[in-house]
Amino acid sequence: MEITYTMQGDYLLPNLTLPEQDSRPIGLWGQQHLRYIKRSRPILYTNLLTKCKLNEYLADIDEQAQKMYDELVQAFAKEEGCTEQLKATDQLLWVRNMNNAVQRAREVVNAEIIYN
Repeated sequence: MEITYTMQGDYLLPNLTLPEQDSRPIGLWGQQHLRYIKRSRPILYTNLLTKCKLNEYLADIDEQAQKMYDELVQAFAKEEGCTEQLKATDQLLWVRNMNNAVQRAREVVNAEIIYN
């Protein structure tokens, strides 16, 4: 492997490039996990960052968490009895039950994926 250099003023600097990185978007869940590993797991964060694997890791976490969240919201809404008929007859009860299902799903995803 041959290293090439570029003259910058009085210095020869190596021509270094980063490897190709994953360009998938990082959503809400990935951003929350990023804040968690920066604060609570700095060694993991540094290792992923220096190996150029951080974006790929966060995108995978985001996809897993979003999939789990969607499935849990549907399951909890069904468990709470949130149907279209309830929505048509008693909107406030439907909203209350849906908010409960959404919050429960958020708590599970945070406990199982984001802060784990």
